[in-house]
Parts: sequence; structure tokens; C-alpha cells
Amino acid sequence: MAARRVSSLLSRSFSTSSPFPFRSQGRNCYNGSRVVRRFGTSSAAEKIISPSVQVSYTQLLIDGNFVDAASGKTFQTIDPRTGEVIADVAEGDAEDIDRAVKAARKAFDEGPWPRMTAYERSRIMLRFADLVEKHSEELAALETWDNGKTYQQAKTAEIPMLARLFRYYAGWADKIHGLTVPADGNYHVQTLHEPIGVAGQIIPWNFPLLMFAWKVGPALACGNTIVLKTAEQTPLTAFYAGKLFLEAGLPPGVLNIVSGFGPTAGASLASHMDVDKLAFTGSTDTGKVILGLAANSNLKPVTLELGGKSPFIVFEDANINKAVELAHFALFFNQGQCCCAGSRTYVHEKVYDEFVEKAKARALKRVVGDPFKKGIEQGPQIDSKQFEKVMRYIRSGVESNATLECGGDQIGNKGYFIQPTVFSNVKDDMLIAQDEIFGPVQSILKFRDVDEVIRRANETRYGLAAGVFTKSLDTANRVSRALKAGTVWVNCFDVFDAAIPFGGYKMSGNGREKGIYSLNNYLQIKATTALNNPAWI
Repeated sequence: MAARRVSSLLSRSFSTSSPFPFRSQGRNCYNGSRVVRRFGTSSAAEKIISPSVQVSYTQLLIDGNFVDAASGKTFQTIDPRTGEVIADVAEGDAEDIDRAVKAARKAFDEGPWPRMTAYERSRIMLRFADLVEKHSEELAALETWDNGKTYQQAKTAEIPMLARLFRYYAGWADKIHGLTVPADGNYHVQTLHEPIGVAGQIIPWNFPLLMFAWKVGPALACGNTIVLKTAEQTPLTAFYAGKLFLEAGLPPGVLNIVSGFGPTAGASLASHMDVDKLAFTGSTDTGKVILGLAANSNLKPVTLELGGKSPFIVFEDANINKAVELAHFALFFNQGQCCCAGSRTYVHEKVYDEFVEKAKARALKRVVGDPFKKGIEQGPQIDSKQFEKVMRYIRSGVESNATLECGGDQIGNKGYFIQPTVFSNVKDDMLIAQDEIFGPVQSILKFRDVDEVIRRANETRYGLAAGVFTKSLDTANRVSRALKAGTVWVNCFDVFDAAIPFGGYKMSGNGREKGIYSLNNYLQIKATTALNNPAWI
């Protein structure tokens, strides 16, 4: 799929007294001076659609078989539209992680996967991509049901990209090779790029299938075996994908999938002495814990893709209507549950008032409801914990004297739906401008000139992504070079092509996912030197 915004296919604490600061049956109800108008949103959540897909895989995938947890325990995965139970899923813990690691180790040390030709590995990955397309409706329905993202987004954007990513990495499998090195003296020197071994991978809940691809694709292409822990909120699609991999011909033990909780299964995987490499996507705080566990066990290398508080900068020469729409997408996409969301919208003072009014108007038009319904733009937040966290940040924004332009309340009385919320007159020292909210809350800040906005945009512990909106090539070049972020989008946002690397500066992580750079995460480099008498010396 050619590089393009995901949006073209669609038309990621603190306590307060109450998680519901503004409550009045879906209408804005705060009468203080900081609320500038009543809120109304379109909602299509009157009747919940029953998904047509069956939940068939809820057990752990270990050594090519779906098995119960050793303890026999299960946990409930929840429909965020209703708060009701979808299914009981096997709850893996340390014993199950150990079983999975042993299976992966045996598959790596004795099995065919790292020993078969790279071409054969690529063929299995290509067969998996074909099966993804064949079962796209089931995968999309499970993803929407378990996560709350719109079915349109899952079916038309994320499932095609899942297949695209595995085809991309299948193409790399037989193109990984070393070099010959012209060393001084009568020596023949070559470098070998070898698979690193057993890779432990922990994926998040906001994009379960895409993060599955970002992790599993390069690891398999390089010839590794895997133990993958799903997010406890969204285990269903990883198991279904695991079933498809077995159908594609992946040998037993190469891909093992364990569902469970972070303090048990996740910690066991990160600290396991027989895991050779670890990759984690999630919050910065959890990333610190993961890094410590890896260091204190066998010093395994760790790739981290963590949180963000990405600036979206609108300059005075911008087309305001286009800038408003793009900024809206940059923040509200995926219910605001996106690590690279443009969650600090900086707007030049000359166009600030116009931008705020139009941003508010766009948010008021956003259609929120059952994500299985056509025309829905925003579904529920992932669970009650995340819902309450977002509502607390909304309350904090009001208490900090930011202007609540619209939103700020729950929609309905069932599930985890939140009104699209817009704050203006936001200051850099407010929590809503500093912390990763991971929800549908847009914070709009004002700036005067280029130097000021560069300085303020960089005054954050994060450095995952940024957006720049301007007609000036000079401004675009200057600002994109000055921003301390792993990705800068100019007059676009959320371009996630398979070949484009993604990762962060500062506390947004280390290493890169996607593209050629991701292969380095799963390879060891060996230098071999032999005494020789080359004919040309």
C-alpha cells in the first residue's frame, strides 16, 4: 500500500473526587465562566449491533497447540461498548511463560525455522498474508469487538496494512546478508547476520493487530522464534492470527502467544533468563520497569516504543480549514488512543481565534456511537480505567482555567463513550499539555513566532512524533529539523507505510520499528576472520 494517511481510508494520573465532572445526559452541563457553549454530539449508539464473528480461540498458543493455562485460571475480556463480557480467556503466568520460552528455545536450537532457506521462510509469511485477506472480516470484527475501534477503520485500513506489513517483511527474509571486509594483512574477513534467538514481545491494546505485525514480522524474517504476550484488554485477534500462522505452515514453537497480566506474565517474560531479546510497546512508566527487569536478569537487549505528547504546529500561512481537519484527525483518531496523537495543538496567534472556533465546530460534528455502525467516527475508550483517567484529565483542564469549548462528558450510560472534547487557552504548565491523556481531548495553545514554538514544542520529556502545517518550504525544513522527535509529518499526519521507520527520542523509547531499521533489532552480527593467501596479494 502506498504511503498515505490512515485518514484517507477512513472519511494511546491523578485522583479527583469524581470520574464524571460534567454529567447531564450527553449535554454539556457545566455553567461556569470557562464553558463557552452547550455541547451536542451526533450519536448512533441507540442499539448495539451483535457481531457476526464467533470467538473460537481463547487458550494459550504454546508449541503449536492451543492449551489452558497451567493454573487453569481465566480472565474476562470486555466489550467496551457495553462493559459486558465477550469471553473468558486463559490467564497465563510465570509457569506458562516458562513453557512458552522452552518451546521457542527448542524450536530455535533444534527446529527447522532458522535452518530452512530464507526463501521458504518468506513463502510461509506470504501464505499468512493471503490468509489474513481471506479472513479479513473475522479479524476486523474481533478487533472492533475487543477494542472498540470502528469496524470501518479495522476493515479498510488496519487489516490491509497487517497483510502489507507481513508481505514487506517476507520480502526482506532472503535479502539479509553480511559483508566481506578488506582487513590489513593476509586475512579473509566476513560478517554474518544471524538471528538473535528467542524474542520476547509485549504488545499494547490500542492497535493489537498492527503491533503484532510490527513485532512478529521482522523477528520471523530474521529467523527467530517468539514468545508474544498480548495486552490483557485485547487478546482475541492475536490468537486468531496465531491460528492462521499454523495454517500457513509455521513450525510448532516458532510463535507462542500468552495472554495474561503485566505483573505476572509480562514481568516473567522480561526477566526470563532464556529470552535473548525483548521488545515492548506501551507506557513510559511500564517501559522503565521492563528495562530494569531485562537488565537485572540476563542483560537482554530491549527495544522500547513508549508514550508521546506530540506537538501539531499550525503556522499563520496555513490553509485553516485543512489545518483544522488534519489537527482533528491527528488527535481524535482511534478515540485519541494513539501514542503519537497530535495532543498539543500549537496555533499562531494571528489565526488562533478562527482555528479554535472551527476546531470546536468540527468536534461537535464528530459522530460517536457503536463502532460496528456505518458512519461512526468514534467508538468507546478501551475500558473503565482508561475512561476514568480521561475524565479526570478533563476535570483538571477546567480546574486549571483552560477554556472548555465543547465536550467534557460521558455519552449515554452504558459503555465507555466520551464526548469529543476541545480546550482552548491551554498553557504549557497544565497537566493536559504535559501528560499523555490517551483520549479524545484536544488542547489548543497559542504561539507568536518560530523560535518560540520550537522551544516550547521541545520542552517535553517525550519525543515520539510531531506535525508541521505550513505553506512555507523554509519553515517546514527549519522546524522539522529543529524538533526533537523520531517522526515529523509535514502537511500530513499518521503516515504509516511499512517501509517508514517509527520510534522515539528521549523518554518515548529507543530503537525503531518498521522498515529496514527494524531488522537490526533481531540480528546478531558475527565477524569471522581466517588466515588466507589471496592470489591478488
